[in-house]
Amino acid sequence: MIGSPLVPMAASPSFPPVLFLAHGSPMLGLDGEAWGAALTALGREVPRPRAVLVCSAHWEAPGPFRLSSAVRPGVMHDFGGFPEALYALDYPAPGAPDVAAEAAELLRAAGLEAELDPARPLDHGAWVPLRYLAPEADVPVIQLSLPRPRTPESLLAAGRALAPLRDSGVLILGSGGVVHNLRRVNWEGDAPPPAWGASFDAWVQAKVAKGDAAALADWRRAPGAAESVPTSEHFDPLFVALGAAGSAGTLVFEGWQLGSLSLRSWRFA
Repeated sequence: MIGSPLVPMAASPSFPPVLFLAHGSPMLGLDGEAWGAALTALGREVPRPRAVLVCSAHWEAPGPFRLSSAVRPGVMHDFGGFPEALYALDYPAPGAPDVAAEAAELLRAAGLEAELDPARPLDHGAWVPLRYLAPEADVPVIQLSLPRPRTPESLLAAGRALAPLRDSGVLILGSGGVVHNLRRVNWEGDAPPPAWGASFDAWVQAKVAKGDAAALADWRRAPGAAESVPTSEHFDPLFVALGAAGSAGTLVFEGWQLGSLSLRSWRFA
């Protein structure tokens, strides 16, 4: 892994931040290295939330927004070809059916379709970063799907609709990756990013630092976009976070994994 943690900002005593965390390869579940250390430090800084609402790259579903509403969601190991130790990992956090119902009502009030899903487990886009952010697995977790079809504007609208959950202590987390091209990974070890990845990563950083959601929504025109975001599911959770925060982001971590996976992560005050 190439990267370095940033010092987290001081936390509000009660109002949780919004986060966008890159989750890289599932192998980070076994050894998070500097990225894991940064998330652990962040988890100690932020106020303990009432619940965490995660929009992960790994839950796409046709139709309306869906919210996991199981009392005990459990986890899925939604990947293949990794060491057996990774499949033994668990994250037994409780669910939060009441928060899921509140979130669904907020989305509907904003004119967005939403349904509850009592069967959906947590995918690795949720439980891998949460193993470091909340290692005791004692904070309730729900997931929000990425609907198909979707646009940056619809995801920003969903984030804005869900923002009032923060008033009652719900931490909103987008989990994905700014640059995520599995066809270009360097399996032989860590390597510096290619020029196209570094260009796009820097462009996104500049826009997030200004809170420029309108420019980010037009990301396909950015340098290196086609190679960095061959499919949008890892980039899209950023729009939910931007909508919920309505502010600029401060770096939590910047770095690279396997050459073509950016681990750039932000906290939104």
